[in-house]
Amino acid sequence: MTKTLKIAALGTAAIVAAFSPSIASAQTASTVIIVDKDAAVQGSAALQGAIAQIKVTYAATIGQWEARGKQLDASLQPQVTAFQAAQKAAVPNRTLLQNQYNAIQAKQQEGAAELQRMFAPVQRAQDYALTQISTHMASALKAVMTKRGASVVLVPQATVSYQPAVDATKDLTDELNIEVPTVSTAVPAGWQPGQALPAANPPASAPAATTGGR
Repeated sequence: MTKTLKIAALGTAAIVAAFSPSIASAQTASTVIIVDKDAAVQGSAALQGAIAQIKVTYAATIGQWEARGKQLDASLQPQVTAFQAAQKAAVPNRTLLQNQYNAIQAKQQEGAAELQRMFAPVQRAQDYALTQISTHMASALKAVMTKRGASVVLVPQATVSYQPAVDATKDLTDELNIEVPTVSTAVPAGWQPGQALPAANPPASAPAATTGGR
């Protein structure tokens, strides 16, 4: 019986030894890295430079937007105070509360729409900068995968836990800095967020040749 157990143990060891290289190869072939693409873009030199330029170019618009936001908050405060007071009444008037609530919401939505319109040029410039960076995302990520020897890329939200060594977010930022160190914040006429980037300007056409005589 003992001899049989020893033979069985040796057989198991042989099987493990035989398959170990394959297991190791499979693990190597499916090396996983974690990448937060949004964080990589936010940390890129191109976006940081674009934000700095936008703050200068649209300083007046941003200032007006901030001031108007404060004005809207101040104008809404009396209604909010009245609503809060009505809530504390010994016998709250449900109809009054509902009307006050609806009025506050309507004014908030109206103010938000106004602020969004004011901020639109700034947002458009930001979106244009982000679009330029995003066109390099696929190639930058591929370069990171090659450097890391990775065949699988996961986002942090898709994992339960991971070691810091597999986080390649900074690697992606570094690669983006190489591929797209700067971007333009001068939005072309007619361009809107979601559209493809305009093609490079074609070379000027040569003047048409004139024929001699008539």
